[in-house]
Amino acid sequence: MGAAFIYDAIRTPRGKARADGGLHDLTPHELLRGLYHSLEQRTWLNPALVGEVILGCVSQYGEQAGNIAKTSTLYAGWPSTVGGLTVNRFCSSGIDAISIAALKIGAGQEQAIIAGGVEMMSRVPMLADKAAVFVDPAFAARCRMLMMGSGADLIASLYGVSREEADAIALQSQQRAERARLEGYFTSIVPVINPVKGITVSEDECIRASTSLESLAALPAAFAALGAGGVDALQLAGHPGLTAVSHIHTAGNSPAMADGAALVLLGDEALGQQLGIRPRARIVDAATASDDPLQVLSGCVAATRKLLDRQGLTAQDVDLFELHEAFAATVVKCRRDLDIPDDKLNVNGGVIALGHPMGATGAIMAGTLLDELQRRGKRRGIVAASGAAGAGSALLLELA
Repeated sequence: MGAAFIYDAIRTPRGKARADGGLHDLTPHELLRGLYHSLEQRTWLNPALVGEVILGCVSQYGEQAGNIAKTSTLYAGWPSTVGGLTVNRFCSSGIDAISIAALKIGAGQEQAIIAGGVEMMSRVPMLADKAAVFVDPAFAARCRMLMMGSGADLIASLYGVSREEADAIALQSQQRAERARLEGYFTSIVPVINPVKGITVSEDECIRASTSLESLAALPAAFAALGAGGVDALQLAGHPGLTAVSHIHTAGNSPAMADGAALVLLGDEALGQQLGIRPRARIVDAATASDDPLQVLSGCVAATRKLLDRQGLTAQDVDLFELHEAFAATVVKCRRDLDIPDDKLNVNGGVIALGHPMGATGAIMAGTLLDELQRRGKRRGIVAASGAAGAGSALLLELA
């Protein structure tokens, strides 16, 4: 197997997933078209060199249906020879897109692949596809498929995470993200012109700089009603040692829904010689894992542990971790289970503050990790995300 390298990683800003959000007026195809053209300009890429585009997208419905990885390249005017594959491993889809691309390049199947993801949650809302496992309670119970917030509350209960601790994690995410925004750390952002609103969106919109512990404490629990409706009983039956589920998660310490897209250019070593550019990083290894579906969001930890164990590494051997901040309690789980120091984990905030455009989040996080490793002069990092049903995916990257 040959090596797979990352040559560039770009993204749109994350827009608020509302009609007044900066990206809302653009279709997913329009959002991706801008990134494709930007990638051409930044890397001198001839689109004819690209063998395939692989995109994560969770809600493959309406504007995001019909294999958007393929149709978006056609919409952008790229050659019909460019293949397209759209993948869905829930919220870790963007990482899986990169992993699949790396496997294909390493096997010599393609020289250049673009991976990434897209999710326009203001236009195609979460659960718009009405999947039975999310809208049919009896079917969901049989599959042990729960909503993400319910899983986060279970994790909080198992780990003894208090509401105050969860709110403190959310506040830290907001403060770190705001500092990174002000200092210009998010260098992978490509500004997006919205001709409908007559604006150019150049920064993440979901950061709430005015957040305080007092404002967070005033928010009601978001998933208690689901628990009372039968979810608590299902979770307690699956965890006999637990006597009650603590409902600590609110809109303030949960991920913010967002619009966004990201692209990562991967290739073999020869691609860099053809383009006249150096690779930014090498993909050392990738891992997927499935954990307790009742915890829903524990796969991020499972995949990261699998990757570390296979490589014979500990958290001390990794310079930075960019792990999916899927609800505050999952941050506690990452810290405790993987023994990650706070100053290595999500140092520029996570999706609680920055927003979570589901299929794009993993690829966005990969670019954020590369930017921060380079800024700090560090070498090794891990990016990982959780999906529903306990799914998780992780990548180990090293700067080239």
